[in-house]
Order: sequence, then structure tokens, then C-alpha cells
Amino acid sequence: MLDYDKEAERYDASRGGEPRAAAAAEAVLGLLPPGARSLLDVACGTGIVTRRLAAGRDALRVTGVDLSPAMARQADARLPGAIVRADSRQLPFSNEQFDAVSSVWLLHLVEDAGDVRRIVAECARVLRPGGVYVTTVDKGASHNVGSDIDGVLASRPRRPASDAAELVEAYAVGCGLVPAGQGRFPGRGQGRSPRRAIADLRRGWFVTLPPGHPLADEFAARLAALPDQERPRAEPEFTLRAFRKPPVPPPARSSPG
Repeated sequence: MLDYDKEAERYDASRGGEPRAAAAAEAVLGLLPPGARSLLDVACGTGIVTRRLAAGRDALRVTGVDLSPAMARQADARLPGAIVRADSRQLPFSNEQFDAVSSVWLLHLVEDAGDVRRIVAECARVLRPGGVYVTTVDKGASHNVGSDIDGVLASRPRRPASDAAELVEAYAVGCGLVPAGQGRFPGRGQGRSPRRAIADLRRGWFVTLPPGHPLADEFAARLAALPDQERPRAEPEFTLRAFRKPPVPPPARSSPG
């Protein structure tokens, strides 16, 4: 896995920057309840999306949380006083504190299924009844746009997707949430060129082909043989799923005696 403290300085520029952040924030906001007044953005990273969530709806109070010190510092510079450094598997908030919770580009990074369950459970725990949890799913599959680069990388070693939509839904339902919609948004500026794919390979982007892996050089050579080394291929399109915590039913009225 990438070292996100080391990635923090170049993170935004290498992942579509403000255009991608704007697309993500717009899609997340489109799935929130109209009356939501508080949002927790889990694994907020540099805060580039978090800031747009805060600016995108009047009266929405946004809190960001991230475990990486370097990421949290950058996020705090964008939203001073609204960022908390903490582990998404054990959120430092009370039960039912937020009207909405988001986790954008998080679950695909978590290799242990038990940790994915814990993250979803924590997001459900801090969510108020009637609130919505919004998360990206199937991120790895989103990057397969049918390009010649994808053709080269198709035979690389893979691990099961920890953010597969059916798994995330099962975890959410197991926490008492119910499906409440979905959305899609483009990965602006993330169309990958062969040269960029090689650079990503060299720095450990592909977790099953870390630097030094016996097959890494072989895949790099195959990528280097593709035409138009600098031309970006099509952009990915990411998927969001929303899950609602059912409202607490009113107490039953006793019948007159």
C-alpha cells in the first residue's frame, strides 16, 4: 500500500485535482437528505473534496477525519478547526451524532474484510436515524475503461475487491442500514497514459505488483511498448452507493381502557 504521508504533497495533482474533487462532491451532495445539517467525511485525505462538501450546501457543517498526519495537516489548512486525526475503524464521536457520513475512495484500500466491516459499522453508529451513509464502491473496476493499457494489465495478479458493491451492501444491511440510491461521477483528469501507468507501477500504485515484484519489470516493458506514450486514455467513472438509517418509529399509543 502507498505511504499516504509521503503521498500527501503530490496526492491532489496526481489524481485529477480540483475538477475531480468537484465531481465527487457534487455526486455525494446529490445523495444527502435535503435537511442534513452535519456531515462526517471519513478518510478525508487532503480535504480537497471535504472543502467542496462544506461549500456546496448552505448550513451544512462538515467534519473531516483522517489517520495520516500529513493528509490531516493539509485538510486542516483547507478547513481550519474541522479536521480530526483518527482511525476510521474507531471513530472518536458519539452515537448518532451526524446527519450524514461519507467515505470517498476508502474501502478499496482496506485489505482485511473485518476492518471493512468495522469501518462501515462505525459510519452507521455515528449516523442519526433518518441519516444517510454515502461511499464509493468498485473503485478498481472503475479504472478499467477498455483501453490498451487495461489489456496489458489484465493478466496482473489481483486480490478480491474489498469495496465490491455487494459486499459493502451486505455490511451496511448488517448494521441496520437500508439501500437508499446510487450515483456516478467522472474521474476528471485521471485518464491514464502508458507513461503514467509505468510511473504508477514503479511507485506501488498496483498493490499486487509492488516495487521489486518479479513481474513488475515485465509489465513495465509491455506498457513501454504501447503507442502514444503520453496520450491519456479515457477517464474512469466512479460509483457511489447510499444507505439510510431507518427513522426510529414513534411509540405505539396505548388503546383506551
